Amino acid sequence: MFAELYPLLAQRSLTITVAALNEGQIRVNVIPHSRPEDTKVNEQITYSHKDEVARIPEAAVKALTTPISLTGTAKEIDLRLSSVLLEFVESHKQLQGSFDRASSEIAEAVKAIDERNKTKSKSKTASSKSDAKPDAKNKPEDGPSKAEDTLPLWWTNSSASPPGVAAPLSDPVAANGDGSAESKRSAEIQEVTGNGGESHNA
Repeated sequence: MFAELYPLLAQRSLTITVAALNEGQIRVNVIPHSRPEDTKVNEQITYSHKDEVARIPEAAVKALTTPISLTGTAKEIDLRLSSVLLEFVESHKQLQGSFDRASSEIAEAVKAIDERNKTKSKSKTASSKSDAKPDAKNKPEDGPSKAEDTLPLWWTNSSASPPGVAAPLSDPVAANGDGSAESKRSAEIQEVTGNGGESHNA
């Protein structure tokens, strides 16, 4: 019996129970124990992986600890136990092999997703740093770029008089009949002061 069970014992521990029933029958139960590795495979699938990686169905995980039960007389059990255990262990080995392959594929997929997300994160960080760095070609000069900012106003503004030169009259100039020019403001001043050409003694 133990020779048949040994391949399964190498994977996980077992519990064997034997109970007497009515009419000379007995029942033998072989119960595989669960391992931490059975549930860890799905625990590595986090929120960031769930849309791309499928979990191992809970039924498949529980199947690894499905017991086998034989009922019969002691003589019948002696005759059948060896072959039944061989079939049970072989079936369990196939199930364990499928489970291990799925676990390996899940681990590789999770690792690939994590590496891809890490690369994306680094790329975004580098891109944001590049955008924040000022362009040397478009960088404004420290000093003023316009002549108006460095030269006196009278140099750049034609309406402003240079230093030491009287500002031009703002009033329009009228031409006299004798060809001379006279400011309208001067004429107005003369009228007010009585010097417009008429004598006060007249």
